[in-house]
Amino acid sequence: MPISSLAALPVRRLTPRDLTACADLSQDRGWPREEHKWSLLLTAGHGYGIDDPDGGLVAACVVTEYGSGQRVELGAIGMVLVAERHSRKGVGRRLMRHVVAAVDGTPLTLHATPLGRPLYEELGFKTVGRAEMLMGRFTPDGSEPSVPTRAATAEDLPSIVRLDAEVFGVDRTPILVRLPAFADQVRVAEKDGRIIGYAAAWPNMRTHVIGPLVARDTETAKALVESLAAHTERPLRTDVDVRHEELLAWAKERGLAPVMTNAVMMLGAPELPGDWTRRFAPLTVAAG
Repeated sequence: MPISSLAALPVRRLTPRDLTACADLSQDRGWPREEHKWSLLLTAGHGYGIDDPDGGLVAACVVTEYGSGQRVELGAIGMVLVAERHSRKGVGRRLMRHVVAAVDGTPLTLHATPLGRPLYEELGFKTVGRAEMLMGRFTPDGSEPSVPTRAATAEDLPSIVRLDAEVFGVDRTPILVRLPAFADQVRVAEKDGRIIGYAAAWPNMRTHVIGPLVARDTETAKALVESLAAHTERPLRTDVDVRHEELLAWAKERGLAPVMTNAVMMLGAPELPGDWTRRFAPLTVAAG
């Protein structure tokens, strides 16, 4: 298709009915289909896409918005994909410009691969941090965790939402209420009857992804990871803020190998809100 024809194709909002087309687009670019993750993002977030007249999608992405009441305070962009047959023709740039205009000044964040980073820099995004992806089979060292953990219950959800808002700096209730159904495990750490951390493990192809990982300190984060690992036979994957050097070193000692490092980028704000010292890993890099 000529570039002039691509430029005339409209950007539209995606819905959960576009799940198969989005998964097909992932597969087209050599990514896993990740239908489970796409389903969450298309339900909890706002998808944007460009239809191919010959069928399928030319491009797609998802924005997950967070905030209290009717006020949107932060948007997380993820799953920015352009079909291989239409790559390097400016489609991704046009889609991203449409999204930036659609959110009308709302601060935006995203995790950028080295390949995608130049485009985001061109659009005004600034690097504010880095996250290292780890993956592998977790090997426990046989010691008892220093912080007790347990499976979360429905009664824990209000406390999890409050803690999450405090740590992330924005209210993420719409996506957190979906977490029990999305994840295979949600666990909490407690002290004196108060929840001081929580984490989830959700299925993604052959792995379990650990995220979110929110904890009072590194020892609490370790205990949560260990407790999740103890209840799955799948390899683990997670994306850890590189400032948490102790957790990264410990996870590597336990068998999780580094895969890649992505840039955490922002547009419209100098840095991510919240308390990074307790924010160890996102739910998914596509949704923050």
